Amino acid sequence: MKLVVMTKPTFFVEEDKILTSLFDEGMENLHLYKPGATPMYSERLLTLMDEEVYGKITVHDHFYLKEEYRLRGIHINDATTAVPAGYKGHVSRTCHTIGELKEAKRKTDYVFLADVFDSLSDKSRTAAYSYDQLEEAARSGMIDKKVYALGGVNIETIRTARELGFGGVVVCGDLWNKFDIHQQQDYKELMLHFERLRKAVG
Repeated sequence: MKLVVMTKPTFFVEEDKILTSLFDEGMENLHLYKPGATPMYSERLLTLMDEEVYGKITVHDHFYLKEEYRLRGIHINDATTAVPAGYKGHVSRTCHTIGELKEAKRKTDYVFLADVFDSLSDKSRTAAYSYDQLEEAARSGMIDKKVYALGGVNIETIRTARELGFGGVVVCGDLWNKFDIHQQQDYKELMLHFERLRKAVG
């Protein structure tokens, strides 16, 4: 099972140090997701990291960054927006319904299925599907190794995602909640939690 780490949606002071440490500890797939941010800030974050990790980073916006920094690929935040004209390379996208998966999987390296579990960072966002619906989607082949669970992923829900046949999980709130950007400078607890997540995906 694959483990994807998605950045916090906002930038913060220690971010480059934490991301570098996560790469050092074996993070293989980082999604750079900064909705609404000026591209200059993403560029600055990238320049603060070692070029060796660029091939493990997928960008959600400002797709020119993919070529400029030789990143792993681009991520489209819905099931239908076309890939930019002339783009060649790794593409992933987010699906917001089970019905979108079949078509999206044909044209992408992998897809995120959103809102699989109750959100850990936004209490108003609850799971979009029942366990029975997810089980049926797995039985019919809609959920498979190319589909990664997004939303509410933690140690417990990783087990459920594995049972359902998801090929990977996307971690965001569960990891970043271990570090208070306003109060803390020590991010040991976050790193320990990353190790627990890695063990959980196996």
